[in-house]
Amino acid sequence: MADEKQGKYKILVVDDDTDILTTITLALEGLGQTILVARDGLEAVDVAAAQNPDILVLDLMLPKRGGFLILQRLKGKQDMRGKRPLICMMTGNEGMRHKEFAERLGVDDYLRKPFGMGRLVDIAKDFIAKLDAGIQNAK
Repeated sequence: MADEKQGKYKILVVDDDTDILTTITLALEGLGQTILVARDGLEAVDVAAAQNPDILVLDLMLPKRGGFLILQRLKGKQDMRGKRPLICMMTGNEGMRHKEFAERLGVDDYLRKPFGMGRLVDIAKDFIAKLDAGIQNAK
């Protein structure tokens, strides 16, 4: 776990690929928020419990605990969509059933790898704007 910057909101980035984790962290640092990282599913759950992030950028395929299990634990159902934490799930999987299942579990946005970092930054900016507009803690 790394605390890269101190900002108004906490963004937890979860990916087991060090290069992707570093690239995403660097892309999001410009938003001026606190960036936290986790490299597997268990670490993600621990960091989320300890830090109560506002936003998660979550890989679907993770060692130790998969992205769906983390999503289910933190959001759980579609009526949690749009509530803290806001979650963008990332996957290299092309299947629509994964996206549909993520949506049923309350995911707020979904990216298929590879994606441009500008797209992820735009999603994060949108999430920050929603938080600024008064989205309440769903917990």
